[in-house]
Amino acid sequence: MAPNGRRLSPFRSAIVPLFRIVDVLLVAGLLRLIAAMSNVEWTDIYTLAVAWGVALFMLFSEFQGVYHSWHGAPVRQESFRIFFTWIFVVLGLLFVGYATKTSAEYSRRVILTWFVLTPIVLAIWRTLMHFAVGLMHKYGFNTRRVAIVGARDLGAHLARSMLHSPWMGLRPIGFYDDRKPAGLRPLAAEPLHVAGNLDVLVTEARKGAFDIIYITLPMRAEERIKKLIANLSDTTASVYLVPDFFMFDLLSAKWGNVGDLPVVSIFDTPFYGVDGWLKRVLDVALGSLILAIIAIPMLVIAAGIKLTSRGPVLFKQRRYGFNGNTIDVWKFRTMAVCENGSEVVQAKKNDPRVTRIGAFLRRTSLDELPQFFNVLQGTMSIVGPRPHAVAHNEEYRKLINGYMLRHKVKPGITGLAQVNGWRGETDALEKMQKRIEHDLGYISNWSLGLDLKIILLTIFKGFKGRNAY
Repeated sequence: MAPNGRRLSPFRSAIVPLFRIVDVLLVAGLLRLIAAMSNVEWTDIYTLAVAWGVALFMLFSEFQGVYHSWHGAPVRQESFRIFFTWIFVVLGLLFVGYATKTSAEYSRRVILTWFVLTPIVLAIWRTLMHFAVGLMHKYGFNTRRVAIVGARDLGAHLARSMLHSPWMGLRPIGFYDDRKPAGLRPLAAEPLHVAGNLDVLVTEARKGAFDIIYITLPMRAEERIKKLIANLSDTTASVYLVPDFFMFDLLSAKWGNVGDLPVVSIFDTPFYGVDGWLKRVLDVALGSLILAIIAIPMLVIAAGIKLTSRGPVLFKQRRYGFNGNTIDVWKFRTMAVCENGSEVVQAKKNDPRVTRIGAFLRRTSLDELPQFFNVLQGTMSIVGPRPHAVAHNEEYRKLINGYMLRHKVKPGITGLAQVNGWRGETDALEKMQKRIEHDLGYISNWSLGLDLKIILLTIFKGFKGRNAY
């Protein structure tokens, strides 16, 4: 598991409450200031709007990781999260105004100005705070001296995280290790050097040379870790153990507890609890809206299929869904055949099985439109790994390590692989490997913001593909 700001920085406990307080003051204060500058009387309905706005911002900021990721995130990424969070707040406020029939009581100029200015001001405030804290640490204020035990990949990754994020206030001094350099020597290009062995570390720690010591030794070095921790108990340094999970290919890893025992997931779905509920709400709401918009085009497509070729309009194919359960996925029929057996041949360029209208539907992905019924049914999601035929699943699970992990979430109509060009025919194993790589990357990094980004990219470029026949 790669170290991050949430685990590493003691400074976070002080800075995050400050950010929450200032964010609340900015959200509320901006509306009050805009109303005053517009000569609009402040009434209870504006107080109610502030209350809803603050509550929704605090709620959605948790889902977007606005506060959890502050130390390790670049300023641009931080601003991106804020803008996406505020979009959800605006949608929530519009829904509340519509549901309570109070939207007409507000000044449109005041509310629209508030909607536009708030994320800009929040982003500017965060940028200034990043700059100020970084400048403060650069000149030695409120920094912590850090020693890293373990001169290998994990230690190097940890050191880079600190050096690239000066606002964390962590100043690495050097690496300490008893082991001789081996392999590719990952520290050869690192700005830090190996300052000594573990005996030197303990001696320096007893002199008060370090505020924090991070142990990045492999888990198999249990006895050495125990001995080192015992020796460091005679110092005043704070000691952290960074688990060496790089040996695993983690999927949606997170900490948990079974009774009083801490556990960490290796392979898991990100859609438990509130996250799963939010994704389902997005699927139902957006899926219903899209179906209402595409109802007439779907009827036109259905008529075109019926008039130009023999056979059913819709084609049902068995696919693997969530947790590998078999589901029926609906598509417009694009071929003269309906293959759904133990062997399914992928469509190729100039495939004679593809009908004239079917070729157009496949190139534009319009044959996938009936899958919005799967979304409402709950067997699919709008965004997720594309479902493959059962025959293809059984073939590729033997060839690609981690292939079946893509079924830890519901399959989707569109996905990260598709908007990055990995769609259509997979005539080489490398193409399927790239698709799976993107699928697992989506699961590991899922957020509502990522879903919306993929949906927008699909609208602008995801309906076309040179490999889709």
